[in-house]
Amino acid sequence: MKILLQLIRRSLSRYHYKDYKFSLVFLVMAISVIGVFVVRSADPSYQNKQILGILLGIVAMVVISLFDYNWVLNFYWVMYVMNLVLLGAVLVVGTNVNGATRWLNLGFVQFQPSDLTKIISILFYARLLTKKENAVRDPKMLVAGIALLVPSLILIYKQPNLSNTICVALLFCVLMYMGGLSYKFIGVVLAIGVPLFVGMFIWIIQPDQPFLEQYQQNRILAWLYPEEYESEEAYQQLNSVMAIGSGQLTGKGYNNDATTSVKNGNFILEPQTDFIFAIIGEELGFVGCCVVIILLLLIVIRCITIGMKARNAAGRIICGGVAALVGIQSFINISVATMLFPNTGISLPFVSYGQTSVICFYMGIGFVLNVGLQPKKYQ
Repeated sequence: MKILLQLIRRSLSRYHYKDYKFSLVFLVMAISVIGVFVVRSADPSYQNKQILGILLGIVAMVVISLFDYNWVLNFYWVMYVMNLVLLGAVLVVGTNVNGATRWLNLGFVQFQPSDLTKIISILFYARLLTKKENAVRDPKMLVAGIALLVPSLILIYKQPNLSNTICVALLFCVLMYMGGLSYKFIGVVLAIGVPLFVGMFIWIIQPDQPFLEQYQQNRILAWLYPEEYESEEAYQQLNSVMAIGSGQLTGKGYNNDATTSVKNGNFILEPQTDFIFAIIGEELGFVGCCVVIILLLLIVIRCITIGMKARNAAGRIICGGVAALVGIQSFINISVATMLFPNTGISLPFVSYGQTSVICFYMGIGFVLNVGLQPKKYQ
């Protein structure tokens, strides 16, 4: 603790605190407060845990924002190995919940390492891709980057956790682009990848396909043919869409006791996590949905604008990575709740219940704030 206080004092003397991005802090706090109230409405028993997660997240954000991200990036290999150890530990001694082994029981809290993987990936590739100029344009570096990602993807997929596997893979693509991937290469990848994706999608919905678990395939089929699965796999999403639609413009009212409420009828399982956007739509209506989406969009934009003024490429990649993570995860969560995507379990950043998720997102914001404290105007 004494060493930590000394480091904080040293940090306080080196930064210009007029550069501290309080606007970003305000946006994150605002959407977190909305999250606390919506979680309380979904299930009051989770409110205090969510508040604790936010408080711990704020502490982590403030402390991290005072540490030079360039110094932290020196430990990128340590972070990479630590990530693999934690993901491996989940498969060995992890806690099984609803058929999935995604958590480590630390006694006082359940910890989900795949959430931390996203932040570590941003930091790791921010350092790896900036070791030398235009590193990502070197085919060997590109292959190495993909090879280093594969173990994490496999370990997360084995939990099983397809949604976070996809999220980490998409995040990696953004990090490669931020690292300077050429548009020519991107064009070639899209020309090959899009037809390949379509072919793979057609394959995985066939009987006896080897890639997905049966429940994962059923979720895709339920998304394609909801009328055939309306009492089973499509049940959650159909009720979510009904809840959002029933809220109309201004909603049925916060924490209402209406008998016509989809939430009050317990027609949505785990409404405090993956389908929290359905609660927002039903109780706060179209207006409430727009407020949440706009706040998330402003957080993404603010991270990008801070990155544009970063002193080096590593800072830009960190800011772009955090912006991409918030954007990707928000888009997937809302798309699932509105049935634009098949059902998959992933949280709405800063809003859904989940202490690990909330703390990790605050950690990401902390790194963005530190990048903002070191703009290129001081070089």
